[in-house]
Amino acid sequence: MIRIGIINVSDRASAGVYEDIPGKAVVQLLTEWLTSRWEPVYRVIPDEQDQLEANMIELADQENCCLVVTTGGTGPALRDVTPEATEAVCQKMMPGFGELMRQESLKYVPTAILSRQTAGIRNQTLILNLPGKPTAIGQCLSVVFPAIPYCIDLIGGPFLTTDETKMKVFRPK
Repeated sequence: MIRIGIINVSDRASAGVYEDIPGKAVVQLLTEWLTSRWEPVYRVIPDEQDQLEANMIELADQENCCLVVTTGGTGPALRDVTPEATEAVCQKMMPGFGELMRQESLKYVPTAILSRQTAGIRNQTLILNLPGKPTAIGQCLSVVFPAIPYCIDLIGGPFLTTDETKMKVFRPK
């Protein structure tokens, strides 16, 4: 079974102040797009860099997730530490993911330049940072997802398949 980690990074959601909508949005999109059998390994944690790093490491190294998607914590606020945590646990950074997500987000809001989403590789796991708003999650994930299955192939992960009528991915021939 393919395992995908989903971490909503939110002080308020982790404290039960409001519902975890961003993480559920990721699950909904992946369920719609993927035809591979997969299961989510789900976490809701506060904006604490040490906790986020520990969860990313656990999802990659112990839970064997081929992909870890985070939501939230990518802005310029003092408590936004998701990119720092991602950089701390990854051996290789993949800045193209963040560049493309910001480019897409700029079509909708001029404040997209404040976003610091990134991606990186830890062993055989791709870690991807998404914004925290469900609309932005859909916009950003849909523009980068076509490259994700091939990236996972290249790092020795499982072969992800999609419903091509909903999400067409690219693999060179």
